[in-house]
Amino acid sequence: MTTASKKIFSYLLKAVILVLAGIFIYHRVNNNDNLKQFENLIGHISRSQVIVTMSFVIFLMVVNWVLESLKWQYLTRTLVKITTWEAIEAVFCGLTWAIFTPNRIGEYGGRVLFLPNRRRIHGVFAMAVGSFGQNVITNVLGLIALMWFAFTYQPINLWLAGGLSVGAIGFIVLILVFYFHIRWLVTLLNKIRFLKKYHRFFDIIGRYGFHELLNIMWFCLARFFVFSFQYYLVIHLLMPQIPVFQMMMMVFILFFIQSALPSLDLIDVGVRSMTASAFFVYITDQKLAVIAAVSSIWLINLIIPAILGSVFVLKLKFFDRAS
Repeated sequence: MTTASKKIFSYLLKAVILVLAGIFIYHRVNNNDNLKQFENLIGHISRSQVIVTMSFVIFLMVVNWVLESLKWQYLTRTLVKITTWEAIEAVFCGLTWAIFTPNRIGEYGGRVLFLPNRRRIHGVFAMAVGSFGQNVITNVLGLIALMWFAFTYQPINLWLAGGLSVGAIGFIVLILVFYFHIRWLVTLLNKIRFLKKYHRFFDIIGRYGFHELLNIMWFCLARFFVFSFQYYLVIHLLMPQIPVFQMMMMVFILFFIQSALPSLDLIDVGVRSMTASAFFVYITDQKLAVIAAVSSIWLINLIIPAILGSVFVLKLKFFDRAS
């Protein structure tokens, strides 16, 4: 392609991304009855309390994605040196792509395009390590919460309880061992004949030793508790009578189930709402308030960053970023 053709194609791609993101955001926000329900519910609460709580929730949203940006900067440090601001741009741009792609796969593309040309595929594998770490945290804490739920609210006999406990503990140990020995995955992939030619990309995963993986895990754990605290603040605002421990266990279960379900961000809030209402019914009868709380946090954590990230889409260089 000529230089002129590349520029035209680049402009068209940016326009398509922004239009798709705009359509999806408008459709979801404009037709979201759950958000309208949230507005109705906070209408009966002190205005100052609502403002303080929701301002702090928005502040935590920024903290959450800044932590993710720092994690991204840390993950890519063996590939290329990027500044914290460049990492923030990449993460928010990725969120704009994620909003209209299945399972948020577009987040990979939006993020790695901020890397030099010859490091973009490597960046995908680096990002996969970070995603794996986040899933480890979600699965471990989610399984613990799910076991608590089963023992507390479900009629199970001793043998079933023992089997569930052994299975859960076994899975937790397995996923932790596999994460901290992620080089095993590289060895396995390199043994597959038709994948051997991609070994230079798989070896990116193998670069992360125990110390690096532990640091990545701290970033993931910090993010997990930041957005968990967001849920606590909003749910406590709407339903202050719910005990904190039970509330957080249900939130952990929500994260666990959500991480296992394939979804599109456009319908993700519906999946979250149905999952939340199915479990929270055991600790409260205010189903509409639960759904409204989940929808409001979804708006703050995904829609607002996606809108902000649209600014950084304009900075993308599909072809001519230095290598």
